[in-house]
Order: sequence, then structure tokens, then C-alpha cells
Amino acid sequence: MDKIQKLAIGSIFVGTVVFVLKYAAYYITGSIALYSDALESIINMVTAVAAFLAVRLSAAPADANHPYGHHKVEYFSAVLEGVLIIVAALAILREAYFGFLSPKVMDAPMQGLAINAGASVINAVWSWALIRYGRRLRSPALVADGRHLFTDVVTSAVVIIGLLLVPLTGWAWLDSALAAMVAVNILWSGWGLIKESVGGLMDEALPETTLVRVREIIALNAEGAIEAHDLRTRHAGRMTFIDFHLVVPGAMSVTDAHDICDRLERALKSAVEDALITIHVEPDNKAKHSGIVVL
Repeated sequence: MDKIQKLAIGSIFVGTVVFVLKYAAYYITGSIALYSDALESIINMVTAVAAFLAVRLSAAPADANHPYGHHKVEYFSAVLEGVLIIVAALAILREAYFGFLSPKVMDAPMQGLAINAGASVINAVWSWALIRYGRRLRSPALVADGRHLFTDVVTSAVVIIGLLLVPLTGWAWLDSALAAMVAVNILWSGWGLIKESVGGLMDEALPETTLVRVREIIALNAEGAIEAHDLRTRHAGRMTFIDFHLVVPGAMSVTDAHDICDRLERALKSAVEDALITIHVEPDNKAKHSGIVVL
């Protein structure tokens, strides 16, 4: 089991602990806002399981039916997480609506808020770890899970601060207002996850800064060639796919052209982690004079 899968399992454990704590906070206080926080923790548990299954499947080697591997499975997990977040937000809005109709004062607010705060600290530490290691290991599922948890931390902090005002002001409706605010924030987070993950499924190119670096590497390490053109890039989970056409002199031997390709692959892989590179060699009469000029 690799590090990504271990982190995914850790998310399931952390999600379970946090849910138990947040539900206890809701049970003690009867707060709709704390109920919304607990409900989001259920979504965290479900999506943690989905993330674990996704990273496990994405680690499977390429086969006859999937010659490029299974890396895109992680994007499906992130899309699922976004959808579930939106479902949770709609459920919270429903509870907030009924809370506005019949507001009530919380029971044992300080005890419940203290428990919720403890759960939020656990979430904060774990979300930081998931985002950090998810980016390092290039796992969209782990990064999505970490961002979702961080959103949970922010909303929990706002809820706690807001609920502290309820016993001081006597504004029982503030509980429902905070729940509605949490729901709107969750909706925005869910939409962002879906948008980013769909971009991965649609084979978006690398960021412009990375593309500039790729072009520079090709120009500096293709000595002996004439130009490179039709550069294409895309992400698929942890893998980065780079392909382009390399124009060489027509009289160049296959061996010499192959050596240039090997040099380019080494240079690109040293700069772009987990890169799969495809180079199509062409004779000089195929030059377009509009691609990457070899220095």
C-alpha cells in the first residue's frame, strides 16, 4: 500500500472521529448550525471512502483496455465529492428554513461549542496534511478532500463565533442564519471542486508557466534537431502527458535522432514529475517554421 492510499485510509478514520464529536455537540445543544456541521462531516466520511477507492483503482497498472492507465479515476472521485457537498448544502438549507419558522435557544451551548471546536482542530491539522501531501504526490482526490476539510474548518470557526453571540444577545434566529450561511459556503465549495475535476476529465493543458518551462527545455536540449511543433500536454491524475513533433535533418540516422529524443525525455522528466512523453520524429521537409526553434 503506497502513501496515497494510507492517507486516504487516514481520512476515513479522521472523518469518523470528527463526525462523532460534532454530532455529540449537536445532540447536547440542539443547534441547527451545529447539525449542519455534523451533516457535512457525514459527507466527509463518504467522500473519504470514495477517495480511497479512487486512489486504489488509479494505482492499477495499464492494461489492454486502458493503455494509458487508470489515473483519471481520481477525478471521478472529486466530482462525486462536489455533488455530495451540494446535496448536503441543500439539506442544511431545508433545516435552516424550518429553524427560522420556529427558532429556539440552545441547550448547554458552551459545552457543545467546546466539543465542536476540538473536532475542528483535528480537521484543520488533517486538511493541511492532505493538501500538502496531495500536491506533492499529485493526487487530485487527496487535494479535493483536503480542500473540502479546510472549508469545513473555516465554516466551523464562523459557526462557533456566531453561536457564542446567541446566549449573549438572545437572538435565537442567529442559529438558523448561521446554518444557511454554512450551506451557501458549502455550495460554492462543491461547485469549485466539480469545475476543477471536470477540467481534468476534459484534458486541460498544463498551466502556462509550466508550458513555458517545457518549451525552454525542448529548445535547450534538442541540439541537432531543427524545430519542434504541435506541442500538446494534459494531466491525468498524477501523470502528465507531453507529446510533440520533432523535425530533424532528412539525412540524420535513426540512431542519432533516437539519441536526441532520449536526451529530451531525460530533461523533461527531471523537470516534470511523472511525465509520459511521446515524440514523433519528422524529416526537415515537414518543418512548419512556427514551432519551437532549437537553440
